[in-house]
Amino acid sequence: MKILITNDDGINAPVLPLLAKWAQSLGEITIAAPKFEQSGKSQAIHFTREIEITKVEIARGIFGYSVDSTPADCVRFGVHGLKQSYDLILSGINRGYNLGDDIVYSGTCGAIFEGARMGINGLAVSADIVNLMEAPAYLNMIWEFIQKNKLYDYNTLYNVNIPPCPNDIRITKQGGAYYNDTFIHNGGNMYVQSGDICQDSGNDPTSDIISIRQSAISVTPLIASRTEMTVFNKLTTK
Repeated sequence: MKILITNDDGINAPVLPLLAKWAQSLGEITIAAPKFEQSGKSQAIHFTREIEITKVEIARGIFGYSVDSTPADCVRFGVHGLKQSYDLILSGINRGYNLGDDIVYSGTCGAIFEGARMGINGLAVSADIVNLMEAPAYLNMIWEFIQKNKLYDYNTLYNVNIPPCPNDIRITKQGGAYYNDTFIHNGGNMYVQSGDICQDSGNDPTSDIISIRQSAISVTPLIASRTEMTVFNKLTTK
């Protein structure tokens, strides 16, 4: 298996070497990650400026490419720049959950959406900030769950979130709002966006948000297409 590893926390993210070492047990790895943090960049790309790309050592004997751009551009470089094909885009492990509505903003998920455009399977992985460095210990459990249930026979993209000390793993769906967002006035013309975690996301155990609250690893199948096929089929079969 050939695996392209990326993230949105940057090439110097402390958990990246742990993810890379685990992925080496699955096959041949290539790493291309942003030079700087790219959280919230979704599937953005840069095509109006040059992109600095440098090969660096991220851990003893493990090298990767530092890409001064977004996670999606890291995937594009890994495929088009290196002229390689891959069986899997492995994105993460993100510092903080990617749940519910926030999936659309996530650079971690944006990377696997970009890979889907090229026909490559994707796995986005995120964890709570407090257990980020412990999260790699559950990767074998997650991969065994994927293989046992033949998940890639059904879909090409999955979003995984790992809570502290998980007691279960389950298939989930995208929940709703995870944060109550707001703009905070910092004086003058300056504002900053912030938000608190919502507490009113219902109690559906198949929601990724509720799964995490119940200490279960959530595995959510995603799609990259923006076409509402139910409506399309109704409107084209009249």
